[in-house]
Amino acid sequence: MTSDRYFRGWETIHNSPAFTDVPLLAEVDVCVVGGGAAGVAAATIAAEAGRSVILVERYGFCGGAAVAGMSGTICGMFLASDRTRTPEQVVFGFTERFRKRLSERGGLTAPQIYGKTWTVTHDPLVWSETADQFLNDAGVRLLYHTVVTGVLIEDGTYRGLLLESSAGRSTVRAKVIIDASGDASVVARAGGRYTFGDNGKIQNPTMFFRLGNVDCDRFLDAWGSDTICPPWVTERIRLANAEHRYTLPREKIWVFPTPRDHELLVNATRLQAKDGRMLNVIDPEDFTQAEVLGREQVREYARFFAENVAGCERSFVIDTGVEAGIRQTRSIVGVDTLRNQDVLECRKRPDGICRVPWPIELHAGERPKLHWLLDDYYEVPYNAMIPENGENIIVAGRCLSAEHEALASARVTAQCFEYGQAAGLAASYALANNVTVRALQGETIRALMKAHGSAL
Repeated sequence: MTSDRYFRGWETIHNSPAFTDVPLLAEVDVCVVGGGAAGVAAATIAAEAGRSVILVERYGFCGGAAVAGMSGTICGMFLASDRTRTPEQVVFGFTERFRKRLSERGGLTAPQIYGKTWTVTHDPLVWSETADQFLNDAGVRLLYHTVVTGVLIEDGTYRGLLLESSAGRSTVRAKVIIDASGDASVVARAGGRYTFGDNGKIQNPTMFFRLGNVDCDRFLDAWGSDTICPPWVTERIRLANAEHRYTLPREKIWVFPTPRDHELLVNATRLQAKDGRMLNVIDPEDFTQAEVLGREQVREYARFFAENVAGCERSFVIDTGVEAGIRQTRSIVGVDTLRNQDVLECRKRPDGICRVPWPIELHAGERPKLHWLLDDYYEVPYNAMIPENGENIIVAGRCLSAEHEALASARVTAQCFEYGQAAGLAASYALANNVTVRALQGETIRALMKAHGSAL
């Protein structure tokens, strides 16, 4: 990896003097930033170990890309295979705990075929309610409607965070900080190095939406059991575009029945600037453009469904994601890095803390690229979660250190739950043994993951 692939964080590091006049909200063992799958798992696991934990989340609910971005599925639990059409689950741990609770609350479907593998679809509200239950039961202190605007570093050690809310500014001091923001926001604000996709090119964002009032029996008879669209749908999209009857930038689209009757979750849009350039969704202007364009595309695809797909004649858009679905932004430069070749070779490793059977699912260009890992999986190293510099900091979620195509496999929800469990276990173990998370061996965290139900 050459130096031109690295980008410096542009935000200012806030050292001690900048915090002098800001009220101290709390001093805790662990502060988790971000309430997506990784953040919920990390906060729950650390609190269950007896640690004082604060979770900081910018929205009024947990869920991250799964709920705010409405990705809507728990991908990454099952093997891909050509030899069987029966789902084989190989990822458990906190992923399984959350999956089971969702199912018990009526917020999850049975496994659905996704090409050569399987996934499950969840209800977004039930997801957030389930997260609330986990966090409250564990004793996590929740700070919704709160964002991180600065990082307190003393002699290279992360000591705390500067927070902003409608109530004003405050600080939290923490012995360990877990950056589960998805964007490596804490590491970037502290000046840490990160990569940004493939030499600055990231995967396309998308705008998920839900269709209501669907005759799902008729829809499934026409569509088939695979959630990835059949060839006749792709051909019909191509013809509609050629005849200028619609503007449908993506020809290969995915549709998932949800836990609710007469409802479909649709992954169809492809968001790029009107001049064709990639949208950098770290930039708020580009993020805004993605969401405006996303809503326009949702209406076009909804019209296409109503006019072309059986069972959808009287369908309507229930809602879109609160934000565009983001697949990739910053990836930290870590002590170790998940390489593309690690994925292609299904590499197992003694310091691996998570199995990943999900394909390389790369959303770039006119149609997604899928590279299947048939009847196999690889493992992610612990040190891909540790930034190259700084003490008392660990990341969890899609911002871990990974090459571009490797991240296109490793970023999905089941794995984010497991990264969060690993981060929570690392934080609590480091505090109990008076060492830093950086000093821990991946083999130690692997053993702890196994003890907490992860299949490794």
